[in-house]
Amino acid sequence: MPVPKRKTSKSRRDRRSSGKFIRPQAVTACSNCEQALGTHTACTHCGFYKGKKVLTTKLERAVKRGEQRQAEQARLKAKEQAHDNTEQSK
Repeated sequence: MPVPKRKTSKSRRDRRSSGKFIRPQAVTACSNCEQALGTHTACTHCGFYKGKKVLTTKLERAVKRGEQRQAEQARLKAKEQAHDNTEQSK
């Protein structure tokens, strides 16, 4: 039967079980919207961290994209109307 060549040190033995316990996660509330989140993290719901806006949220990005699309469509429509007006005047 195999036998260890050297004695396992106390440090090595004790490190083996150092991660076996479960640490409770610290949870705080967002200062802006009161959503639950971990400590030292920006809120993914509203984008605030320590009372300052640091992230753009998914909803804000979607609204901005919608506004850009509407502006682009309005620009294309105006361009088509200008093109039609020049053809009619000929």
